Amino acid sequence: MASICVFDVNETLLDLGALDPRFERVFGDAAVRREWFQQVLQSAFVATITGAYSDFGTIGGAALQMTAARRGVKVSEEDQQHILAGMRELPPHPEAPDALDRLRDAGIRLAALTNSTEEVANTQLSNAGLADRFEQILSADTVQRLKPAPEPYRAAAESLGVGVEDVRLVAAHAWDVAGAMRAGCAAAFVARPGMVLDPLAPAPEVVGSDLNEVASLIIAADA
Repeated sequence: MASICVFDVNETLLDLGALDPRFERVFGDAAVRREWFQQVLQSAFVATITGAYSDFGTIGGAALQMTAARRGVKVSEEDQQHILAGMRELPPHPEAPDALDRLRDAGIRLAALTNSTEEVANTQLSNAGLADRFEQILSADTVQRLKPAPEPYRAAAESLGVGVEDVRLVAAHAWDVAGAMRAGCAAAFVARPGMVLDPLAPAPEVVGSDLNEVASLIIAADA
């Protein structure tokens, strides 16, 4: 039984689809947003594996340049800033506020853990109206190692004053779930459309189609 739920932020709590109009304007194709974020993740993983740290925002800008080069599109500095600024203004997934409230009402401690910097994460969750649900908003930037490296999960447990085995990471990414479980955490997977678990990684105890279903399963599991 995990005593505290630690939530990933981008795509788990917040809807990256809100960036689609910005990509449509710059690239003429909203689907480029998904291509860009996959490049963000790939670049983040390369940086983490090779030990060459860059913060998540810097990686996002570099990934946008790579995506533009791949597409043969000239992206102005103004357009780049317009897209990247949208990360601070993402709306929550519709069910997120209620799911978080239900967990908190059930006596479960809540925190957030993201690859974004602490300043960006606080801005994101404040703008989304979710910040006050969490006792701490934590960033992998503080340990200069991005998820799914083990250090961010272990640092989160230390900051929250619990053992790593008392943390349940809630995420919509298979790589985040795998990283957390291999670091010693429990996990819950939010199986949003297009998101699937890695068959080579440990299977989490909790799997739900959205945060409401995940919250119900966590409350039942921790009862």
